[in-house]
Amino acid sequence: MPANTTNTPVLRSLYTLIVLATLVFFSIFPLSQAFAASIKVGAILAETGPAAFLGGPEVRSLRMLAERINSEGGVNGHSIELIVKDSGGSPERAISFAKQLIEEEKVLAIIGPSTSGESLSIKRVCEIGKTIMLSCSAADVIVQPVLPHIFKVAPSDGFAAEHIFKSMQAKGISKIAVLSANDGFGKAGKEQLTAHAPAFGISILAEEVYDKNATDLSAIVAKLRANPNIQAVVNWSIVPAQSILAKNIRQAGWQIPLYQSHGFANIKYAEAAGPAAEGIMFPASRVLVADSLPEGEQRTVLLAYKTAYESQFKESISTFGGHTYDALNILVQAIKKAGSTEPAKVRDAVENTFGLIGTAGTFNYSVTDHGGLDADAFAMLTVQDGKFVLLEQ
Repeated sequence: MPANTTNTPVLRSLYTLIVLATLVFFSIFPLSQAFAASIKVGAILAETGPAAFLGGPEVRSLRMLAERINSEGGVNGHSIELIVKDSGGSPERAISFAKQLIEEEKVLAIIGPSTSGESLSIKRVCEIGKTIMLSCSAADVIVQPVLPHIFKVAPSDGFAAEHIFKSMQAKGISKIAVLSANDGFGKAGKEQLTAHAPAFGISILAEEVYDKNATDLSAIVAKLRANPNIQAVVNWSIVPAQSILAKNIRQAGWQIPLYQSHGFANIKYAEAAGPAAEGIMFPASRVLVADSLPEGEQRTVLLAYKTAYESQFKESISTFGGHTYDALNILVQAIKKAGSTEPAKVRDAVENTFGLIGTAGTFNYSVTDHGGLDADAFAMLTVQDGKFVLLEQ
């Protein structure tokens, strides 16, 4: 009969060492932490394509925050595992990625998409899959009517329209032209402008919709300029065409006031327009002018994000990058509050988020409000000497 090899002195010593090493390991790293599963968080963002000025900063901000959270020990002992999909701004790709993240990756939540059209395309997919969605888009219809799992972190376009019209009232402007891109953001914004105009005594004398990939809008500019009653132009867009429009207007020698939507809130749009951007007015989150805010908790939060992002990526912040930063912070706080990664408990905790100061404003969700922000999330900004500054009314 062969000898029992486990009784040999050498193997007995080796076995003893392995047992001791295991005991030491678990005395330092408790079992619950050593084998804690990561928290899978999906993201669908337009890192490339016509909406890259949105998606690029969003991806960078999201990765930056996730890395910081993980370096500080994660969330309740769990690390954040980001699964980022580049939609290129395509609703069709967004739908495909949403299904993949929900059905195959089993993510706890999806951050994004970047654009309203994509968000509207996947909201039903997320709701059917009972997966939390934290949209980075502004359209009110994303969260109206309220669906249990659908939230957004960008201030509503209805509030943006109100700020624009209040600015016009202060300047005595009452007759305008409205331009919009032929995408989800443009369509939703045009509807908000039309709905809110009467309450502010604003008459829309002309409306034009252009292709989101347009490279020349001079024909539309000429058509609008032919109407001498137009006192200002409002453009609602998130694509590079908004910079082209500014150039075409000034190249035509038309010195009319130009308002843009909150989709203009990336300094790269102003840089693309060059001198033609001077004087453009638009609503945006105060994160773009954090340095000029009074001392307080909001200023502290905004400057922390601004300093971290700009030092790491060597570029100016945008409101868009702030959206993913806010979304992950909201999700992390909800996980901590729930004391669990169980989807239903985390969803409930997101819905009960109250008083969370983010880059876009103070978030207060409820059973009837999955937008979380109020009109005060916006301030009116303008371009002055190539920089964004608060607009003095």
